[in-house]
Amino acid sequence: MKKLFLSITLIVSVLCAKADEGMWLPYNLSGQSLYEMQKLGCKLTAEQIFNLNQASLKDAIVQFGGGCTGELISPEGLLLTNHHCGLSYVQKHATVEHDYLTEGFWAHSKAEELPNPGLTVSFLINVEDVTEAVLDSVTNEETRSKVINGNIKKIIKERKGERDVTIEIVPFYSGNQYIMFEYDVYRDVRLVCCPPWGIGKYGADTDNWTWPRHKGDFNIFRVYTDKDGRPAKYSEDNIPMQSKHFLPINIKGVHQGDYAMILGYPGSTDRYSTSYTVKNIIESEAPGYINCRTTKLNEYRKHMDADQEVFIKYASKQAGVSNYWKYFIGQQKQLVRNHVYDRRLEQEKDFMAWMFEDPSRQAEYGDIFDGIKEKWEILDDIMMPMTYLREAGWNGGEAVAASRRFMKINNLIKEKASKEDIEKAMEPLKEQVATFFKDYDKDLDKDVTIALLNLFYKDIDRYVPSMIAEIGDKNNGDFTAWVEKAFKKSIFVDRDKLEKWLAKPKKLDKDPIFAMAMNIIDEYNNVVIPLYREAALVGDKGERLYMKGLMEMQNERDFYPDANFTMRLTYGTVEPYKGADAVNYNYYTTMDGVMAKYVPGNWEFDIPQDVRDLAEARDYGRYADENGDLVVNFITTNDITGGNSGSPVINGNGELIGLAFDGNWEAMSGDIMFEQQVQRTICMDARYLLWCLEKVGKVENVVGEMVIVE
Repeated sequence: MKKLFLSITLIVSVLCAKADEGMWLPYNLSGQSLYEMQKLGCKLTAEQIFNLNQASLKDAIVQFGGGCTGELISPEGLLLTNHHCGLSYVQKHATVEHDYLTEGFWAHSKAEELPNPGLTVSFLINVEDVTEAVLDSVTNEETRSKVINGNIKKIIKERKGERDVTIEIVPFYSGNQYIMFEYDVYRDVRLVCCPPWGIGKYGADTDNWTWPRHKGDFNIFRVYTDKDGRPAKYSEDNIPMQSKHFLPINIKGVHQGDYAMILGYPGSTDRYSTSYTVKNIIESEAPGYINCRTTKLNEYRKHMDADQEVFIKYASKQAGVSNYWKYFIGQQKQLVRNHVYDRRLEQEKDFMAWMFEDPSRQAEYGDIFDGIKEKWEILDDIMMPMTYLREAGWNGGEAVAASRRFMKINNLIKEKASKEDIEKAMEPLKEQVATFFKDYDKDLDKDVTIALLNLFYKDIDRYVPSMIAEIGDKNNGDFTAWVEKAFKKSIFVDRDKLEKWLAKPKKLDKDPIFAMAMNIIDEYNNVVIPLYREAALVGDKGERLYMKGLMEMQNERDFYPDANFTMRLTYGTVEPYKGADAVNYNYYTTMDGVMAKYVPGNWEFDIPQDVRDLAEARDYGRYADENGDLVVNFITTNDITGGNSGSPVINGNGELIGLAFDGNWEAMSGDIMFEQQVQRTICMDARYLLWCLEKVGKVENVVGEMVIVE
């Protein structure tokens, strides 16, 4: 059996022979791992990829915002990420008069770069296995979680001390291992470039998660520091970061079979889960998300198409809702098409056969599926209602969601807290109110709220909040009249009313929007969450032991950990694939394909006039390939998932050749089971990036900062 609590060195020193599967921890690469990478074309040493003591590739890679990846591409802190990762920050700067979403934004000097309050980027500075300390004093399943959480808090407090760093301790292999990560967090990150909508969002929902693609999915920011190079909040006195390491950009072009490596922060996979997980996704989780988000998107689209001001306000919100709406559609479809449930069952049968071969294995693993089955019987009952409580409930209508921020202050008022405590609690709310109403449309929110409450009442027959049940029963499932009345009365849909309340706060219990939000949360917290915790208590031990047993049973296999938004390395090659019978996809797309999809006035497929002019003249300059075409996107066999958006695609010399931004439709089940034959990463070609900067944005100042390899 492999040693369970693998050291970081052992985890990554030998990688799977199939070079495209696996999101590997990139620490202390050596031996077989480098051998496999070098066979494919990697010319870097392990120290050049990851080194805690001197500059390496890892120092160019950041966690961007709340869930993406970015990379430094100049000596002065230029930061590249995806358009959809930076979209919400661009949207905050956009107005009808300065429509940066539609027209793009290009800073022609550092003085024109725009600050983004709340945006952070994090650089990894230290890694340490702390499994023994985290599991200290764990003696039983009932207190396991409490003890672990207490140990984690203690370790973080002791390690952090007075330092200005962020420390996270993250479970691996279903809680069989714990690793600590330390980050420097930079809080002055300014917008430099955003392409027009017809480049950065080209194809929108129709093309999302599909190949072939024709999208310039990029934004450029710049990281600033204080005068001593340290992380600092925004200040006019701050200076551009002096990059410890940055990626040169190679424009020689990609070809089939070329080596491709990705470093980034993949968010979540569940590759070692049981058949019960797969069944629940197919039958409960995915349908819940699809139903709720389809309903919301229909209302968004109706209002956004009718009014450009509403389009600007809701562009980022719509994109956020639609991305995982289509993801769940694809995941559900491909889990079935790729027979993932049946493949999981086969693995469990193999496990049981292996277990019964040895009495000691029977003693350790014999009853684990009893607990797992009991866990998922509970979750099967509550997963659909849980999804609706979140998606159609407290996160459904915006006013309902916003009212939740006032829970604390309402409780303080009811408890007759001191004036000082109440005023302190109100301070952050004042700024949040201004931000909320800047991008709020009351009519749209009203229609969304009606549609989602109607859907909730119609679809869910258990764990329904009492207010939703009562209103629905009285009105034959039609919430129109109630919502109309609520929107006339509530302070949460009217800025003037809310600001008057802030000036003289009082109890909110009678506000209909607030009352609805509290009723939904009560059902979730007091009924559903206890069941969820019960499920974890009876089943998590079994799933943890199943992971341990799989590693013991398949002791010739190297197990990469599931993604959990920690830095990972994946490597592969540029390759085409066969999507279906008689459907064979090339490995790249060109500007000709962009023009072929062009539909004038269409929000998904319109193209700016200057881009059309350049394409018609075939004015591609040094970025044209050997055929005179401009390559836009390409695909690789790399293994990525959400969170990898914005990750660099790096060649064997450590140079940027592209920007990862999506997966493909045929492998939408890939977060649960890697699909060896069809799984691909969709990337924007570095030549298209530079062409957009030079020819469309005309930001020679930005291009001039970069090191370009021709």
